[in-house]
Amino acid sequence: MRKRPLKVALLGCGVVGSEVARIMTTHAADLAARIGAPVELAGVAVRRPSRVREGIDPALVTTDATALVKRGDIDVVVEVIGGIEPARTLITTAFEHGASVVSANKALLAQDGAALHALAQEQGRDLYYEAAVAGAIPLIRPLRESLAGDKVNRVLGIVNGTTNFILDKMDSTGAGYQEALDEATALGYAEADPTADVEGFDAAAKAAILAGIAFHTRVRLDDVYREGMIEVTAADFASAKAMGCTIKLLAICERAADGGSVTARVHPAMIPLSHPLASVRGAYNAVFVESDAAGQLMFYGPGAGGAPTASAVLGDLVAVCRNKLSGATGPGDSAYTQLPVSPMGEVVTRYHISLDVADKPGVLAQVATVFAEHGVSIDTVRQQGRQDGGGDASLVVVTHRASDASLSGTVEALRNLDTVRGVASIMRVEGE
Repeated sequence: MRKRPLKVALLGCGVVGSEVARIMTTHAADLAARIGAPVELAGVAVRRPSRVREGIDPALVTTDATALVKRGDIDVVVEVIGGIEPARTLITTAFEHGASVVSANKALLAQDGAALHALAQEQGRDLYYEAAVAGAIPLIRPLRESLAGDKVNRVLGIVNGTTNFILDKMDSTGAGYQEALDEATALGYAEADPTADVEGFDAAAKAAILAGIAFHTRVRLDDVYREGMIEVTAADFASAKAMGCTIKLLAICERAADGGSVTARVHPAMIPLSHPLASVRGAYNAVFVESDAAGQLMFYGPGAGGAPTASAVLGDLVAVCRNKLSGATGPGDSAYTQLPVSPMGEVVTRYHISLDVADKPGVLAQVATVFAEHGVSIDTVRQQGRQDGGGDASLVVVTHRASDASLSGTVEALRNLDTVRGVASIMRVEGE
């Protein structure tokens, strides 16, 4: 066994970072045996050095992260501080001073992954980020390595535990959005400001990373269409149940049928109860992958939390350290196809549209004419008068597959009908 330990610098010591440090200490012997050399925590960069950190030698703690990554004797930098800066500068500095990097930073990788990969390759370093997408779930490595000889056509996933908890609570108890969010916050599943989760920003960053790896092309955060789930209502769940469906916030990455382009999107969607993703409960994550040779694969597990995320970080750390010992680097950026990312308007799927209409003869015919004029074929229609007898009715239309652009044109025209009081909701139907 190599005598000199591999030195690790830890940037950030919050929920995830503290777990990384704890596992490195408590499992030191096992990690050394798996790697072929001991690993040593050489420094921990934090913002508040006065805070007591159990199990970490105070002499290792510093507020000067830049000096830590510039030391020159650091083998691996583990970055778990998040955000764009100073994380980006610290990672590039680490590469330039001889260190490989393990990161859990989805936002940075979604925005600047291509540039970071290019610098890592130029400097002969590794950049691993299993923990950036789905916590403890092994997903990046299977897509990047295990399926490297296959053609992935679609990735469909629940990649945010907070939103899945909220939607699952609304589905199982009939709670409203705010009530479910309040419970998620009380249980620690939702941040004090849940915007990144409920508006889909978190899932969109993960979708960009997944699409880039799955389709070997450049997909940035700006390429991902995004809708949040704050407007999902109990009435939407009632309609979903009537169709034998439930509602999930999905990250969907697809290769076009002709193979010439890809799409990436995040939005709420109805999925059949028979689909494996429909049974994913609570704060769990799951990703469904469809490929030519392997067929359908599903990856499931805890997608967040200190220990689960640290598990993914340590898995990457072992791989990077093994590469260091062998003098090699692992798989780098595989974006060799340069496929264009199509706009949302070209996405084709089914739709569930709920309209508030005047309860009188001829309304259904007018609505059907608008759909026909925009080339959107109707599958089913359900109309129900209001229980309050106010003269309005609820009209639910489920379409066959149509482009998002055609559907948008249809909805705009429906809003201009005198007999349509309002468009109550629009929900895509996926996973059929």
